[in-house]
Amino acid sequence: MPLTRHHQRMKMVVCPPYNTLAAGEARSLYLGALSPTLRQTPTTRCTTDCRSLTGSTRDRMTGDGRCTSLRNSCRKECFGMDVVYSHVCGLDVHKKNVVACIITPDHKEIRTFSTMTEDLLALIDWIKSHGCTHVAMESTGSYWKPIYNLLEMEQIETLVVNARHIKNVPGRKTDVKDAEWIAGLLRHGLLKGSYIPSRPQRELRELIRYRRSLMDERAREIQRIQKVLEGANIKLSSVASDIMGKSGRLMIEAIIAGETDAAVLSELAQRRLKAKKADLQKALHGLIGPHQRLMLKTQLRHIDELDKLIEQIDAEVKKRMDPFEEDLERLDTIPGVGRRSAEHILAEIGTDMDQFPSAAHLCSWAGLAPGNNESAGKRKSGKTTKGNQKLRTALIESARAAARCKDTYLSSLYHRIAARRGANRAAVAVAHRILTICYHLLKNKQTYIELGPHYYEERKRTHVARQAIRKLEILGYKVVVEEMDQTA
Repeated sequence: MPLTRHHQRMKMVVCPPYNTLAAGEARSLYLGALSPTLRQTPTTRCTTDCRSLTGSTRDRMTGDGRCTSLRNSCRKECFGMDVVYSHVCGLDVHKKNVVACIITPDHKEIRTFSTMTEDLLALIDWIKSHGCTHVAMESTGSYWKPIYNLLEMEQIETLVVNARHIKNVPGRKTDVKDAEWIAGLLRHGLLKGSYIPSRPQRELRELIRYRRSLMDERAREIQRIQKVLEGANIKLSSVASDIMGKSGRLMIEAIIAGETDAAVLSELAQRRLKAKKADLQKALHGLIGPHQRLMLKTQLRHIDELDKLIEQIDAEVKKRMDPFEEDLERLDTIPGVGRRSAEHILAEIGTDMDQFPSAAHLCSWAGLAPGNNESAGKRKSGKTTKGNQKLRTALIESARAAARCKDTYLSSLYHRIAARRGANRAAVAVAHRILTICYHLLKNKQTYIELGPHYYEERKRTHVARQAIRKLEILGYKVVVEEMDQTA
């Protein structure tokens, strides 16, 4: 059959049978049929059967015709991919050990190191001794951080890659083959590193995330107090909106001290809660035992300790946030975004927006963009993508706070979507809009401009009028538009 133009552009490779190759080599050889991310190099070279080679090339081959040297030109052509980085290292990181695979034009070497500091320093020296310019590893929990910090100090280009992006072909999975796979992908420029901020920002991010965990623990402890009170049939939460407010705290402390008279407890009400003394007397009439008083006392002490820890973290965060005070003030002007929320957003995304090509890329990275799920021309459920869960949580919290702000653009957006799609989807949509606003405020160095609650209505009104005028002009009419006097 004569060769067509399409066949002439394709590379024709005659290589050893699949069962004669090692598992890793076979996967790499036939990768073009397994993964659409890899490309074939349009060329007409390499149509030679490896078994027919003679002379010095024959000496570098085994009895079954399989190449044994990475310097073999036939081996280079068989893979059909260009070498982007010549000296690379792939790391398969675990809790107790790290499997490293170094590939250079001369050889390939695989070693296993412990994750103790002394062994990690030996790993770095070993990588440097081979002249590796690029290192890649999976983002495995928090185990990658010590290795990344050491490589960063040595100014070696390091890629921390999402594990979903470098998943190997199933079957025969070992740590050694995973390290070889990562090194091979890196060598051909097929890996894209995740966004890793600078070291000062990473430290700030860890502080703020720890503060968030302390605040969550404080909220859980308050829920435990409420559970103990409900077990004693004290319905304080049914009357007071905040049981840990000034009035609620005084009443709980009196209960711990042994006070059981509901009338005496209701007299501890402060400010607006004084108007509910009759309801408080009914709510505070319960039966509480000694073990419940002990639990309440312990829980209050735990909350006080958490408050002190949060104050210490706040002081450290404030010190580190001083250079970004202007950016914090810009974000603080957005409805629903408070001081702590602004600090959290800055710690997660930084102040340099050039690292994100657009606001849409930033929202996708945060996990606030809708996913794509289409097959056979039918669109299926497009739930939001996985992203930075810490940032997403802070933004949705700000979105729900913005929904309670009156006469604002974000509040009207929330209620307009919630009426059609529900409160949860509306919160995600408003969080997406808040992050988009943050991107433009930080990139353009400007303050937030409130569009008002009727922005959508006014924009729709103008659109409908313009569309009606265009249709009349198509029919041959000349339209003159005049504003009507609304007071008439």
